[in-house]
Amino acid sequence: MLRLVLAALTALILAAAPAQAERIKDLGTFQGVRPNQLTGYGIVVGLAGTGDDSLEYATQAMKGVASRFGLNLPAGINPQLKNAAAVMITAELPAFAKPGQRLDITVSALGKAKSLRGGTLLMAPLAGADGQVYAMAQGNLAVGGLGIDAADGSKLTVNIPTSGRIPGGATVERAVDAGFASAPYLTFNLAEADLTTAGRVANAVNGALGPGRARAVDAVTIEISAAAGAEARTALMGQIENLPVDPADAPARVIVNARTGTVVINGAVRIAPAAVSHGKLTVRVDEDPRVIQPAPFSRGRTEIEPSSTIAVEEERRPMFDFRPGASLADIVKSVNAIGASPADLVAILEALKQAGAMKAELIVL
Repeated sequence: MLRLVLAALTALILAAAPAQAERIKDLGTFQGVRPNQLTGYGIVVGLAGTGDDSLEYATQAMKGVASRFGLNLPAGINPQLKNAAAVMITAELPAFAKPGQRLDITVSALGKAKSLRGGTLLMAPLAGADGQVYAMAQGNLAVGGLGIDAADGSKLTVNIPTSGRIPGGATVERAVDAGFASAPYLTFNLAEADLTTAGRVANAVNGALGPGRARAVDAVTIEISAAAGAEARTALMGQIENLPVDPADAPARVIVNARTGTVVINGAVRIAPAAVSHGKLTVRVDEDPRVIQPAPFSRGRTEIEPSSTIAVEEERRPMFDFRPGASLADIVKSVNAIGASPADLVAILEALKQAGAMKAELIVL
């Protein structure tokens, strides 16, 4: 009883608590202020015989590395590179990153290397989508996986030994111009399109900076007039992103994961008047064959006579109804009352959607 009283008091407190405002910085980002992906190709050396062996593009890369140090391998000779592996390197260049700053990088085997444990990445350039080099990578790998091969062919693999990270393994060589300092307006983009939220963000900015400074262009974009210059705009952006805004309620959605049976219903879902009856029909067939023996001295044969019993059992579950405007708590309470499984709940929700009694978006993952 005490547990029920505490649960009821908690529900009342949560229901009475006002909705908490969100900061503008948590609702989206300014245009141009974003990270950029970098990729590169390199060679990892120092492996304990777990490299790419004679992989063609690994040997070509090693010849290129050797030539940078004045060592030219004879034509037609392909070294056995069991201690080296060709790898792809990925990194994320944060906004406003400056030359000399360090980046964490991820190194992944490209070919048939069995493990990168104990390897060292040789200096490799990291390029952006425009083909320009923005960082240089090099360092010793930290590999969390482990792979072991025995002489009889048995194998043991723990996690992923063909991928590792190098904390601070890349150095930024070129900065990316965000472009916000020279743009006609400061442009703020919401993470999720919503006309109501866009209007509220524009109103919050106008309330803090003065009328007419911001306008909602569409459900995502808010344009804000600002003085030219990176210094003035940086200070203004810092002021804007900390303004509180009450975002609009999320659209009514029901999310169904068909693989795991997980059903998530947000608080905006409402049910129109509807009656639901959900039963379970079980058909059982029992086979009990009998052995028939012939009479003595009758020259008969022993036979097996089939004997089947079919039973039909239908579990009776009461019908329940939803009153107008039934909320999430009403749905959960009614479904739990009949003992419905997640699969049954999905069937009920789909039927309510088809009947037009549930005005919500049904998303099946």
